[in-house]
Amino acid sequence: MSKVKYYYDSETLSYKKIERKKRRTFKFISLFLIAAALFSFLFVFIGGQYFESPKEKALKRELSNLELQFDLLNKKMEEAEMVLANIEDRDNAIYRLYFEANPIPEEQRKAGFGGVNRYKRLEGYDNSQLIVNSNKRIDILLKRIVVQSKSLDEIAILAEEKEKLLLAIPAIQPVSNEDLTRMASGYGMRSDPFTKLRKMHWGMDFTAPRGTPIYASGDGVVVRADNNSAGYGNHIRIDHGYGYTSLYAHMFKFVAQKNQKVKRGDLIGFVGSTGRSQAPHVHYEIFKDGQRINPMNFYYGSLSPEEFNKLLRHASVENQSLD
Repeated sequence: MSKVKYYYDSETLSYKKIERKKRRTFKFISLFLIAAALFSFLFVFIGGQYFESPKEKALKRELSNLELQFDLLNKKMEEAEMVLANIEDRDNAIYRLYFEANPIPEEQRKAGFGGVNRYKRLEGYDNSQLIVNSNKRIDILLKRIVVQSKSLDEIAILAEEKEKLLLAIPAIQPVSNEDLTRMASGYGMRSDPFTKLRKMHWGMDFTAPRGTPIYASGDGVVVRADNNSAGYGNHIRIDHGYGYTSLYAHMFKFVAQKNQKVKRGDLIGFVGSTGRSQAPHVHYEIFKDGQRINPMNFYYGSLSPEEFNKLLRHASVENQSLD
């Protein structure tokens, strides 16, 4: 209960009760509230400069964690870019070079994105530039990965074709060295065994006993297996694809039949002396795009360097052929 206050009235020489006016009371309360609010504001403002609230501490911890995660992301992007750059270098300098494919230009691998601003939604924030740059970096990295992935798909197809080509090219002797008596005559100008005139010998003659196995020198399809070609007697022709054809003549008999698929090293017939032949041997020819070429260049699959050099010396001698 509030105290009652009095004042002394000199005119009446008596004490009178002090009556507080409502207006004055309202003014007093208003001033008190304003002063309290001002004090509170100053307290919060000054305190905020030196003390952190629990919410501010939580936000600060979250921001520190985001900065750490961003640094880790940057390091991972740098590592990914280094690995990808190494793959791109090998792709251009080794894989594409080996398979005779044009290297992919650097501008095509690392090109950005033109046209519409893809990052407009990320603008207007305190760290907008940082966020935009990071997104650009990730987008370019993803594009480089896509380009490299397509390149490796292309390399895989080229490798498969190269493997087929390497298997198809005639690369072994038609008669194994163990069964070979001698390399009687090579590719080039030779003396005809019947007319004794000097003429072009379009293949290589390998002498071996009658019945010695003859093998396909590369993968392919038998396109002829007959004795209807003048001078060749029983003979087989294999289409290897890629413009290559091999011919095996003067067979005693053939095992492979027309339209049969054969692999390198498959038995296709046996040595004989049919047709225009002076002694048991296999006359071996190779065609490239319809033109006869020297078979001497196609024995890398069955001969050691020493054996190849020995064969080369014999094939270079201009002697008498057997057919």
